[in-house]
Amino acid sequence: MNEFVIYAQHGAVVTLTLNDPDARNALSTQAQWDAVVDACNRAQRDPGVKCVVLTGAGSAFCAGGNVKDMKNKSGIAGGTAYEISEGYRNGIQRIPLALYNLDLPTIAAVNGPAIGAGCDLACMCDIRIASDRARFAESFVKLWIIPGDGGAWLLPRAVGMSKAAELTFTGDMIDAAQALACGLVSRVVPHDALMAESLALAARIAANSGPALRMAKRLLREGQHTRLDTLLEMSAAMQALAHHSAEHEAAIDAFLASKKG
Repeated sequence: MNEFVIYAQHGAVVTLTLNDPDARNALSTQAQWDAVVDACNRAQRDPGVKCVVLTGAGSAFCAGGNVKDMKNKSGIAGGTAYEISEGYRNGIQRIPLALYNLDLPTIAAVNGPAIGAGCDLACMCDIRIASDRARFAESFVKLWIIPGDGGAWLLPRAVGMSKAAELTFTGDMIDAAQALACGLVSRVVPHDALMAESLALAARIAANSGPALRMAKRLLREGQHTRLDTLLEMSAAMQALAHHSAEHEAAIDAFLASKKG
C-alpha cells in the first residue's frame, strides 16, 4: 500500500492527505494510526509550520473503522475485552490526543463522506470546510458500538449537546448543507473548489505570527475546560512573551507606517 499519510509542505502550510482511497481512507491498522500521529508530531516540531490542512484522497474523507475487522474479530476488534480496550488506548485513541495537542491551527477539508471515526477526525480539527459532496455520520450505534475515539467529547463542542445527542443516538447521516446549518462545518464550497478554498484560508492564517498562532491555539484549547482566572493568568504570561517578539515590533511598525500614508 502507498504511504497512508502524504505530508506536503508549501511555505508555512502543511497538507496531510489520507491516502488509501480504495478503502475510503478507513483508519484500520496500527501503521495507519501511527502515520497520522507521526505526521502531527512532525508538524508540531517544525517552527516553520503555521497551519495544517487535513483531507482525504479519492471520493471519501474517512470511512472510519473497518467493519470487516469487526466481523472477523481481528485488528482493533481482536482479542479479549481487555486487549481491545488496550488496543484502543494504544492505537486509534492516540490520534485525537495528537491533534488536540498540536498547537497549530488545523483545517479539515472534508472532500467526501466522514463516517464514524471519520466524523470524529473532522471534529478534531479547529475549522471544518466541506465539499458539497461531503456527508457526516456519528454512526457507531448502527453497529451496536459507541464512539471509541473521543466523539462523545468532540461532537458536543462542535454542534452543542442537543444536536450531538441526536446525531449520536440516531446514527443518522447528514449532508453538507445540514452540517453547515448545525455548525459542524463553517462553510460549504463546490467540490472542485474545496482545496483552493481551504488552502486560501490556511494562507491567510499563515500570514500571521507563528508564535502568536501557537499561543492563541493553546489558549483556545485551555479555555474549553479551565477557569477564567486561570486562563487570564496564562494569557498574561503569553502576552508578555508576545510583546517582546520581533514579529510584534515589525507588525506595530507596519501598522503605524500605514496610518501615516
